[in-house]
Amino acid sequence: MGIDGLRQRIMNRRLGFFAAISMAVAGCTSSSSNNAAVLAGSGVTQLVVCHGFDCRNRTTLALGGADARKFASIMSGSSSAAAERTAIGRAIAYFEQRSTQAVGVKDEPKSDISQSGRRGQMDCIDESTNSRTLLRYLESRGLLKFHKVLGNVSRGFFADGRYPHSTAVVQDASGEKWAVDSWYEPAGGTPDIMLLSQWLKRGVMGVR
Repeated sequence: MGIDGLRQRIMNRRLGFFAAISMAVAGCTSSSSNNAAVLAGSGVTQLVVCHGFDCRNRTTLALGGADARKFASIMSGSSSAAAERTAIGRAIAYFEQRSTQAVGVKDEPKSDISQSGRRGQMDCIDESTNSRTLLRYLESRGLLKFHKVLGNVSRGFFADGRYPHSTAVVQDASGEKWAVDSWYEPAGGTPDIMLLSQWLKRGVMGVR
């Protein structure tokens, strides 16, 4: 093996090491390992709320008629994809307010590994899973007119200067994909909604 080949082999091992460490420490892959349980437990009358990091804790939020009417009101009247994305942000904020009532603890912004296992605190897996759960609920009720819900997406693995991070994603009729990221705000805050291509470039050295 030549010098260049040896260097590449060493580099590959280092990258593999950092990737493995990042997954073990942060747990922020594109979806929770408990995602099947979340999907099975969520429907039109109830939603599963993940918390405690990697969805290790799950609380069922019962949805009554008032909730159904609230979501319908928030999403009604959107005459464009841009207006619907604004409404999505409001719907997620309301969902998080209701989730806080169900869990009994308010999630703080940007929960990090030191809060792992704490009831009510959410890493990016919890946040993105919860956002996707709500988006799927809206979609199932026909409240999304300009977007469809996609699988969650991740970025970063430490070696590139970025903490592993995950987001929910929607796609508009033109094919553009949009990140719906609620991790940076406390429970009930408005999520970041931006082009996924822009979101994928962010996060270097922890910058939002």
